[in-house]
Amino acid sequence: MKKILTIVGARPQIIKAAALSRAIKNNYSHLIEEIIIHTGQHYDENMSNVFFEELKISRPDYNLQIGSGSHAFQTAKMIMGIEEILLKEKPDFVVIYGDTNSTLAGAIACSKIRIPIVHIEAGLRSYNKNMPEEINRIMTDHVSAFLFSPTLTGIKNLEKEGFNLNAFPPFTSDNPGVFNVGDVMYDNSKYFAEISAENSNFLDLNSIVKNEYILCTIHRSNNTDDAGRLAEIFEFLLEVSASTTIILPLHPRTLKQAEKLLKAALWKAINRQLMILPPVSYLAMIELEKNASMIITDSGGVQKEAYFFTKPCIIIRSETEWVEIVENGAGILCNAQKQDLLKGYIHYRENPEIKFSNIYGDGNAASKILDMLLAQI
Repeated sequence: MKKILTIVGARPQIIKAAALSRAIKNNYSHLIEEIIIHTGQHYDENMSNVFFEELKISRPDYNLQIGSGSHAFQTAKMIMGIEEILLKEKPDFVVIYGDTNSTLAGAIACSKIRIPIVHIEAGLRSYNKNMPEEINRIMTDHVSAFLFSPTLTGIKNLEKEGFNLNAFPPFTSDNPGVFNVGDVMYDNSKYFAEISAENSNFLDLNSIVKNEYILCTIHRSNNTDDAGRLAEIFEFLLEVSASTTIILPLHPRTLKQAEKLLKAALWKAINRQLMILPPVSYLAMIELEKNASMIITDSGGVQKEAYFFTKPCIIIRSETEWVEIVENGAGILCNAQKQDLLKGYIHYRENPEIKFSNIYGDGNAASKILDMLLAQI
């Protein structure tokens, strides 16, 4: 029996971890024991704990309860807590996801005591080092033993940085294995879309009409913490809401900053004209994404889910790590300026036909990852 220790901290990581945990439970439970650490980076009940129940993931074996704080504070506290658990559990591998402070903390803690790191979503690059996530991605990739990329672009990015795509095992941080296995989020979207269709009635309960609304999410700090950018985004949404329903599940940070930074008249109009919801469950989010006419977001995960469900996506960012979406014409990068965002909206309203090619694998990424890990033991 081999031991895999999984580190999660943010809501998207819990979702991604569900794919691997489900595969272990269903097909590898006689070979693999999984231990889960939740750093507590997301500590809101609706943003974290409820997801373990809904996605049928075992409750974390450890919860560091780090909470909010500066990047340095969060990361340092996580490193200390993770290291203590690693020394106790002595796992064969540590699995980390994506690009959060929890990812970086796990990478640093493991690299110092020579535990092999498995980085899922390796190779993503926005080529903007002003984004904390970009720093986290790069540093994590360069100490990992296994780099599992969701796309061919990720593989090419790693090759540019000097990674040997033809390395032979045994794989270590000095001789890492690089693999394109597809996207674990696509695994989950396929699996939970069926469950959502059978069990979720979120639209009916909220009197939402299929295909007659636009779904929007906003959470990135460069959008929420800048009064000018935040006002431009909401002014755009207000103008679009004159002709279609805008549904906005509101991230706690966005709510806090909107109340703090926006003019009272604008915030009043937003509450009157937009359908504002508290953070929704994963199954409800899947239902909202599947039945939207368009998606507007600054989230990397929601960009991909828009693509999985063949929805045009306005990306409120100047760059994206998911460049394939833009290259396929399924996403448009729009900076947080009203006129720029309106151009993107008008483009998709007038050009609704988009070709969604298969760029994220076959929906079996988790099993491929586990097979490769077991083959190296």
